[in-house]
Amino acid sequence: MTDIFEPDRENVGTRRQVMTSREEDVRAWFVREVLPLEAALTRYLQHNWRGQAKVADMLHDVYVRVIDAARKEFPKTTPAFVFATARNLLVDLVRQEKIVPFETVENLEALNVAADTPPPDEQVIAREQLRNVQKALDQLHPRSREVFIMYHVDGLSRREIAARTDLSEVTVNWYLNLGVRLLADLLYRSSSNQKPLR
Repeated sequence: MTDIFEPDRENVGTRRQVMTSREEDVRAWFVREVLPLEAALTRYLQHNWRGQAKVADMLHDVYVRVIDAARKEFPKTTPAFVFATARNLLVDLVRQEKIVPFETVENLEALNVAADTPPPDEQVIAREQLRNVQKALDQLHPRSREVFIMYHVDGLSRREIAARTDLSEVTVNWYLNLGVRLLADLLYRSSSNQKPLR
């Protein structure tokens, strides 16, 4: 039984050396790149938080978060990372409070906390959908695509489109209907081998 555990004992010693080496790198990085930001970080926290007594605790919390992240991977730009961490801490503290004073809300608006911004996964999905629409538009007949974009993107009326394109309003309406039908077919049909429809 002891033969089975001997290699594990050697690995534990190696892991300790690696961890100690990484910890030394993190400490050196912290002293070299994070500590010089302490004065500016303290001013930032004081400016954006109403309770001055809590700033020292908040500074400590920022340092803990920064060190935890650095243990996994050093940030590319330390100042940006440290101040983003401080901003996130402020947002977390505001969320934890039951009553949010008006001063805090004003300060958070200065922090550019985007509440209406969709999460990254929704942004990726929206970009993919936009690419699909663009591909479908590219497959439309050029005149139908032109009329469709003038109506749905530029917001022109059928009469304005007719005047700009030297087409009758009936023809503009026909191109719009054709464009919508073909786009719906291209975007919603289930077969993966799509042929251009013109």
